[in-house]
Amino acid sequence: MHRSKLSRSILLALGLVSAGGAIAADAGTADSSSSGSHAAPTQLDAMLVTGTRASNRTQFETLAPVDVFTKQDIQSVDSTDLKDVLAQLVPSFVVQRLPMADGQVFVRPATLRGLSPDQTLVLVNGRRFHRSALLGNRGAQAADLAQIPTSAIKRIEVLRDGASAQYGSDAIAGVINIILEDSPGTEITAGYSQYAQGDGASRDFSARTGWALGDYGSLVLFAESSNSDATSRTRQRPDAIAFQAAHPELQVPNPVQRWGQPELESRRVGFNLKANASDTLELYAFGLYSHSDGVSDFNWRNPDTTTGAYRTTSIFPGWNLRSLYPVGFSPQYGNTQNDLQLVAGLRGEITPKLRWDLSASYGRNAIDYSLDNSINASLGPDSPTSFDLGQLTQTEKNANADFNYEWDVAALSKPINVAFGAEFRQETYQVRAGDPASYAVGRGAAAGLEANSNGAPGFSASQAGQWSQRSKAAYVDMEVPLGERWSIGAAGRYEDFSSFGSTVDGKLSVRFAITPDVALRGTVSTGFRAPTPAQLNTTSTTQGLDTRTLQIFTSGRLSPTDPLAQLLGAKPLTPEESRTASLGLTWRTDIGLSGSVDVYRITLSDRFSQSASFAIPPGTPNPLGYTSVNYFTNDFDTTTTGVDVVGNYLRDLGAGRMTLTLAYNYNQTRVDNGSTSVATNETQRVLFEDRLPEHKGSFTGSWDVGAWSLMARVRYYGKWTDSTGNATGDIYQQFGAMTFLDLAVGYRINEHHSLRVGADNVFDRYPDEATFQASRGLIYSRNAPYDTDGANVYAQYRLTF
Repeated sequence: MHRSKLSRSILLALGLVSAGGAIAADAGTADSSSSGSHAAPTQLDAMLVTGTRASNRTQFETLAPVDVFTKQDIQSVDSTDLKDVLAQLVPSFVVQRLPMADGQVFVRPATLRGLSPDQTLVLVNGRRFHRSALLGNRGAQAADLAQIPTSAIKRIEVLRDGASAQYGSDAIAGVINIILEDSPGTEITAGYSQYAQGDGASRDFSARTGWALGDYGSLVLFAESSNSDATSRTRQRPDAIAFQAAHPELQVPNPVQRWGQPELESRRVGFNLKANASDTLELYAFGLYSHSDGVSDFNWRNPDTTTGAYRTTSIFPGWNLRSLYPVGFSPQYGNTQNDLQLVAGLRGEITPKLRWDLSASYGRNAIDYSLDNSINASLGPDSPTSFDLGQLTQTEKNANADFNYEWDVAALSKPINVAFGAEFRQETYQVRAGDPASYAVGRGAAAGLEANSNGAPGFSASQAGQWSQRSKAAYVDMEVPLGERWSIGAAGRYEDFSSFGSTVDGKLSVRFAITPDVALRGTVSTGFRAPTPAQLNTTSTTQGLDTRTLQIFTSGRLSPTDPLAQLLGAKPLTPEESRTASLGLTWRTDIGLSGSVDVYRITLSDRFSQSASFAIPPGTPNPLGYTSVNYFTNDFDTTTTGVDVVGNYLRDLGAGRMTLTLAYNYNQTRVDNGSTSVATNETQRVLFEDRLPEHKGSFTGSWDVGAWSLMARVRYYGKWTDSTGNATGDIYQQFGAMTFLDLAVGYRINEHHSLRVGADNVFDRYPDEATFQASRGLIYSRNAPYDTDGANVYAQYRLTF
């Protein structure tokens, strides 16, 4: 068999790995012949591999909605953080900044269709990408898209439909598949950006080079570096102003603490390899490695009111924290992260109709935390001011065996595509204890001096440990073409977990072509998300500032297996389960106009969250000084309904080419029942229903003419509600809708050199001020679903050869 035939076979190879191997016609650049009589290609002509295991599906032909974003789409967004890129491109994708939110400052939660961050499955080249070690928003443990270098991406496919029956746990909201670049050539990019207020400067550099290995394959190497300065949108705290007035002899910093993006340095490298071992066998492998260091501020400690740290006692005669921190202190929270993903496999064919794919992967995310400019007051003068808080590590190992068979049936004009296979996965979570001083309860605690490193207690020896979970799965996936108009699909998956047992999920899909250019499509499916070893076993301690009393409070999150948690009502965690139904209309025309409208309903039961907070029962040992405790629980059900609207229009305009893209999402979540429906956990209900905008959309126009390219994008976010977390009770505030305008212009100097300049949020717009957080010096809500730092101006130079 000729190698060209093998390449074609590999493109058809089953399953998840085929997602990295298919040659997709970039949106808007597909050959017009692919759409029959169409004079102009549309963005629905792009070849797909996510959400289908058939060999030749396009966006227009899929049985469920899939968005395809090309390299040009990705480069139109000025960010090296893939989360920010997707937030501008995908209508239902929302990411928050979360300044001063512990580890979430660096591993920001991102949601699809308003669901939990870990209810979206992330793939790279069709293989599962591992989770972050951080348990973030309400305990969600999701993959961190920021670890994937944007400069290495060829395209992104986003399946907006439940797909647990096809891909396994987590694929409730959908699937994001990152396809790495596999083409020869070299591209070097250097960029600089800065906010209009003069801070937050970012210096970015990336390089990618690829070689064709003769007739035997390709090798691509890539590297990326980013260095971002901190931002600050802060006013001086009222209590700091009062402290300065009461102590005129001191020079109090203004502001005493910073609200904004952290200082962050990131380095990312990787490779993507494909090599033909024979006429019927291909070896493939890819790897990604990322290292980052960041620092963020914590709340300021007022010497006049922070009695737990500034108290003088006879236990430490002559020791007073004012001698060390006379104007108070704001702890500095450090995050060092190392992330690794390695995948290798073989694929080929037994016969031209029967193909196979075997692969193995290893993923690891390790986060080391540190705290500077702090104190463990209970240790008195023996306390250090810098602490190693410990390390969190998530490790995942996967093995996959996938097969694909094209079954010719005499009664059908096209073959039935039958895919089947098996998967084995092991997750391991590890907590390494920090410095003993970071969690020590010193002798000063008996006199009221606070224990632990002030700001973020370290992981204690009792919290440290290692836990694992194994799962094994088998699946079958069929797509049947019933003539020229009808197509149906069915998928089923059995998965068994060592921690809680087995689950079976299914999916049915149907597509009906009303005309060659207009089609209806619909799906019904069940899904699940399995609790992780971290969620099942770990505990944590956090500190916060009550916005009413301005006193530090300490909260404990207990494992559901903890005796105290069980005393308060905790039960063993079970998988979240979903039922999804969607119905859509998709169309294309010979004048370059294409689009789709999809409505959906996602019913989730046994949703995962934190329980209400409980006071420590009298007489219960409380060595860490918890103000309150909570635990993870499956405690409520929700229904999410929504609609996605996507439209594209491509046409010649003057001497150039114009592209218009509309993307809109309406998404509403309502709590059906559970503990969140009563006042004991009202905060959780509000957060699930109102914390994200129900309306989000964008309209993008671009015009390429000669050496010039122009781009304008309008982004819209509807109203949303925020709350402040206090020791007891919460305060809510509703924020109005926001609209931003982004502009960019590019100039191609010659075939090798190009320049691009632009600005996001051109009119320097800011949301309403967060009045409920003003006592802490914060101006804009830290939970906003968009950037609150104002206009950002950037310039970029690109060299290709």
